Amino acid sequence: MLVHRVHQRLVSHPLREVEKEVHRQLDALGIEPPQGDIAITAGSRGIDHLATITKAAGDWLRNHGATPFLTPCMGSHNGATAEGQRAMIESLGLTEEATGMEIRSSMEVVNVGQVETGEVWMDRHCFESEGVLVLNRIKLHTCFSGPVQSGLTKMMVVGMGKIKSAETFHAAPTATMKDMLFEMGSCVINSGKIFAGLAILEDGFDRTAELHALHPAEILECEPSLLARQRHYFPTLPVDDLNVLVVHEISKTFSGTGMDTNVIGYRGIIDFEDLDRPRIKTIAVLNLAESSQGNAIGIGLADFTTRRARDAMDEQKTFTNVFTTGEMRRMAIPCTLRDDREVIARMRERYGESGWIFIPNTLHLETLYVSADLAETLSATSSCEVDPDRLPLTFDAEGQLELAFKS
Repeated sequence: MLVHRVHQRLVSHPLREVEKEVHRQLDALGIEPPQGDIAITAGSRGIDHLATITKAAGDWLRNHGATPFLTPCMGSHNGATAEGQRAMIESLGLTEEATGMEIRSSMEVVNVGQVETGEVWMDRHCFESEGVLVLNRIKLHTCFSGPVQSGLTKMMVVGMGKIKSAETFHAAPTATMKDMLFEMGSCVINSGKIFAGLAILEDGFDRTAELHALHPAEILECEPSLLARQRHYFPTLPVDDLNVLVVHEISKTFSGTGMDTNVIGYRGIIDFEDLDRPRIKTIAVLNLAESSQGNAIGIGLADFTTRRARDAMDEQKTFTNVFTTGEMRRMAIPCTLRDDREVIARMRERYGESGWIFIPNTLHLETLYVSADLAETLSATSSCEVDPDRLPLTFDAEGQLELAFKS
């Protein structure tokens, strides 16, 4: 099988002088932080310049008389243990040495309110601090649509609430989750513990594009407009109809569901509306990235996988995360074949050699590989640059596919 390398012309808007912009945004709030301990939230996603942004926020707080510290806020992720969540943020570069701040990690929570589906909780370290700077990236959610999806509000509701608030949130029917975010978010803001929010927007190349500091009362009001801006940057596949999508690796650090459902066009939620594009007949996942630390959530959205990916899976970590969401098919084990070579051979046998795309993951979509028929189609578009050379698919001695996704 021969493929062509394709470079997508995604929206490029890299922010210059990220550290200075953090300080400028926080200065523009026009308020002084409470004197004393201030928590800065740290999630489980790989975010561009995350350590730089977090350190700059901590420096700003320290320069204004506060004592900042980091607290892991990621719901039920990484085994739902204090040690696991600390290890996760450290793997993302948020170490005490890199940020100059102490890490305080705990799964202990304090009740801050009640909604229809249960109680709303807050990380104990956040609750006992003088205030919380909520820091997170604004992005489309992988389970539902709505004016507020993944961002500051979800960090307050699910991240800061640990597994207990995650259970309250996911107890809501998927169709009402967008409303539950507002209800639970209001409880958290009404606790009086939120000092400010710092929202991150990334461009199509996964680079920091914009930073926005918000007063607590502005978070629920402004987040819908920030999500609308993020849609402008969001990268997608270059075609809507595919026979085969091959995803080199999935990871919780790439998406909350391992691979972004907005990219693959499939949420996999029973009795709930699904996405209408792209339309993909079959999906293969070749590997679980080391950055996910064994959490293989989302593997159940694929049809084929490899023994290598299966062996990298920590079933207990994956179960804890998926069980909390209630969407159990997201850890269902797809058809497992020996290696990449066998997966691709079997799919060629069943689906032919047309309508294929190979991607590194669902977060980085600048460089991909396509079958010859799609190369011809994409050559006629302004959104893609197609290399004319046809490349054979090659495999190493262990049967792993050899494709260079980085330029």
